[in-house]
Amino acid sequence: MATATAYILLVLLFVIVMRVASQALNILQSRQFTLVAKDMTYNLRKMMIDKLGRISMRQYEERGSGGITSHLVTDVETIDKFVGDTLSRFLIGLLTVIGTAAILLWLNWQLGLFILLVNPIVVYASKLMGNRVKNLKKMENQAFERFQQRLVETLDGIYQLRAANRERDFLNQLKDSADNIRHDADKYAWQSEAAGRISFLMFLVGFELFRAMAMIMVLFSDLTVGQMFAVFGYLWFMLGPVQELLGIQFAWYSASAAMQRLNTLLSIEEEVRPVQTVDPFKGHSAIDITLQDIHFSYDEDKEVLRGLNLAIPAGKRVALVGSSGGGKSTLIQLLLGIYQKDRGDILINGHPIEAVSYEALREKMAVVLQHPVLFNDTMRHNLTLGKAFTDEQLWQALDIAQMSDVTQRLTDGLDTEIGRQGIKLSGGQRQRLAIARMVLANPEFVILDEATSALDTATEAALHMALNQFLANRTTLIVAHRLSAVKQADVIYVLEDGQVSQSGTHHELVNTAGLYQTLYGRYSLQTL
Repeated sequence: MATATAYILLVLLFVIVMRVASQALNILQSRQFTLVAKDMTYNLRKMMIDKLGRISMRQYEERGSGGITSHLVTDVETIDKFVGDTLSRFLIGLLTVIGTAAILLWLNWQLGLFILLVNPIVVYASKLMGNRVKNLKKMENQAFERFQQRLVETLDGIYQLRAANRERDFLNQLKDSADNIRHDADKYAWQSEAAGRISFLMFLVGFELFRAMAMIMVLFSDLTVGQMFAVFGYLWFMLGPVQELLGIQFAWYSASAAMQRLNTLLSIEEEVRPVQTVDPFKGHSAIDITLQDIHFSYDEDKEVLRGLNLAIPAGKRVALVGSSGGGKSTLIQLLLGIYQKDRGDILINGHPIEAVSYEALREKMAVVLQHPVLFNDTMRHNLTLGKAFTDEQLWQALDIAQMSDVTQRLTDGLDTEIGRQGIKLSGGQRQRLAIARMVLANPEFVILDEATSALDTATEAALHMALNQFLANRTTLIVAHRLSAVKQADVIYVLEDGQVSQSGTHHELVNTAGLYQTLYGRYSLQTL
């Protein structure tokens, strides 16, 4: 009796140890797969972020930020879930099926061979049903991408939509997009579940055939009832892992589609980045830029710049004027390397820009746009963009930009949060903040693209007076419609249909028949 009790206790202890070991191994397995998944998704996101810095602006404009965001968030999360959860269950299920199949073959090779032949048939039939489900998942992902793109665009334009009383209409369109996601997700969810159930049903049919075959073998062979129940037990143990394996293909379809989309993004057109072979800035205190026979088109239908020729002399102020669509903003984008010229030459201090590299040129230049990009952060961060400056330098820049008084009146001064896109500041204050940022950058080449369009006359006059000293001996390109910004230029180029139609000083052009006189002649007469 004592021996039997000791045996039972020993078996109990062994089972408890095995249970503890099983749970410990499960925890270890879960941790390892989670670490692998998180490391993989981190590297994927890092690779994608590196790619974002190389994507051409043309691709950004065609795809939109919402579509790209969905790749970085949704697609990467899909892969994370597949590697961290689905793949671990797949390996455990596969090893369980292989181990159980080996035991079944050892117990009775005929029955073991039968069940091994049934599995491939079930997997093949399941794959055929899964092809349709794969397309449904693709439709769901596309619906989500369209929703995210529309959401980003609506949020970016919510101010104007509300002002135009169109907010409700656009939000209703968002609801329609959300409903499309619901519709496609519903179709994928129930059909993938149905396909999985049907696949498992086929396996269960095979299982019942197997049981019938086993009972027949008990009657007509040396297979014992005990062996039959042992085979049934192992086969029942196999059911769960087989169901896992059959369902994994649907998770694979999602992960595979996500990888295809990520690979598509990783393979799209990149910004041209020529390697710097010369240093055109050595020995020069200012930058001289010459454009020769520049041609450019956004598409094949119409050229925006048609044989453009102009010079931006070192240390001089050059203004570009003309009607909308004349090519002024396009020219700036070519100088920045945002777009690439179709043909022609851009010379930096006499050297082709391909030998200089756009990155080297951008280090020497600063651009102030009509609608500057501001971040939902403090005044200080929006001024420095993460670079180290003393408070004295910040206040000097703000003083030149006529922004110091405004900043002093803010609740927390330089540490005041300005809201998304600087919404807590007026349009003119945002422009002056961008000008202060440019002053801090201390560039050799300055581009002012309608940089003072939102300022009142008095503030603009004070700003120009303060900027005069700062811009002295710096190469400056001014794009503006206001006469006050244009007439201070040393040379003015009038652009019409992608070409220079006139050039000269304000006094020369205003007294010469042409577009410039049409645009500014009456203002000049009013000031006489």
